[in-house]
Amino acid sequence: RELELSTTLALPHPTPPSITTMAAALSSFTGLKATATFVGAKAEKSLTVAAPAVAGHKQVTEAKLKVAINGFGRIGRNFVRCLESRGPDAPIEIVALNDSGGVKQATHLLKYDSILGTFDADIKIVDDTTFTLNGRTVTVVSSRNPLDLPWAEMGIDIVIESTGVFIDEEGAGKHITAGAKRVVITAPGKGAIPTYVMGVNANQMSGDEAIVSNASCTTNGMACFVKVLDEKFGIVKGMMTTTHSYTGDQRLLDNSHRDARRARAAALNIVPTSTGAAKAVALVLPNVKGKLNGIALRVPTPNVSVVDLVVQTEKKTFAEEVNAAFREAAAGELNGILAVADEPLVSSDFKGTNVSSTVDAALTMVMGDDMVKVVAWYDNEWGYTQRVVDLTLQVAEKM
Repeated sequence: RELELSTTLALPHPTPPSITTMAAALSSFTGLKATATFVGAKAEKSLTVAAPAVAGHKQVTEAKLKVAINGFGRIGRNFVRCLESRGPDAPIEIVALNDSGGVKQATHLLKYDSILGTFDADIKIVDDTTFTLNGRTVTVVSSRNPLDLPWAEMGIDIVIESTGVFIDEEGAGKHITAGAKRVVITAPGKGAIPTYVMGVNANQMSGDEAIVSNASCTTNGMACFVKVLDEKFGIVKGMMTTTHSYTGDQRLLDNSHRDARRARAAALNIVPTSTGAAKAVALVLPNVKGKLNGIALRVPTPNVSVVDLVVQTEKKTFAEEVNAAFREAAAGELNGILAVADEPLVSSDFKGTNVSSTVDAALTMVMGDDMVKVVAWYDNEWGYTQRVVDLTLQVAEKM
């Protein structure tokens, strides 16, 4: 991924920045949605940051909004890497994380990853509660109760809630009570928490929301191409199956679990289980409410998933026309969100793709003239987390 970064931001005096200057920095950052084209197996990202220098003023680095991560698991660690991939001019920075394992475990798992490989970053432990990431200080705290976290003391602006536990207003709201200004949940939210999916309905965000949800990886993987299908052809009803890599919620060997199927060894079985992704698409595309449902099949791969959607359409169509609609969207309003692949690829070819979803054009089918089948790949960790970063940047811009 190549980053084209061409500016520094101007401050007239070396005094603490005002709210106005912080807002100016946020408005100048244009990396909220990475542009992408599908080349071979990977979506190549181009990110440009440009802001004019103010004549007569010394150019210095603008202050950034402070971000804390609650839960330093798969998505939490992916968030760090994804944000670093945006370059030094991103208007937010990670200053704290809450991890029960402490600083040694957090830094080791950040540096060395079985899926992502070794992190090309300078990571150094400073003391029992602090490490540096490319020269920037990050504080590690450890508390299972968000109310006890030092967000007010640290001046935290945004919390990335990635434990999968505090996903309702009461739970996520504890971060607000603790002093954070905003919370972004990296899972489907419960209750009245608004859900936003980049490229689909995120443009409807008012900026007044204290807590928002980025939905699930599968909802992000589906919603962008469902939007195209519904706008171009009209969806009457449909069923989906996501063939999904196993996750940390499953068992390595047979062991107790609230879901009897997930209790079985993840690396040895195809595990049917529930998914709310299809129904959740209606949260961001109200026009398809009640029209979609489906299941998940967890399979013995560690990353990358594929969704298979079959819908009945209002308008008669054919496969080439459906793919043409996807290509048009991928080159236009969904650039950087949706891609189309024409080569005969497999799951590992999509590892590390930045887009939310890649339609496999060769697998698009139409039965009769109104039953459409679409197969789309998505990196359920990296691709999803890129959207978490995008949403967080949008939240920051509107603060």
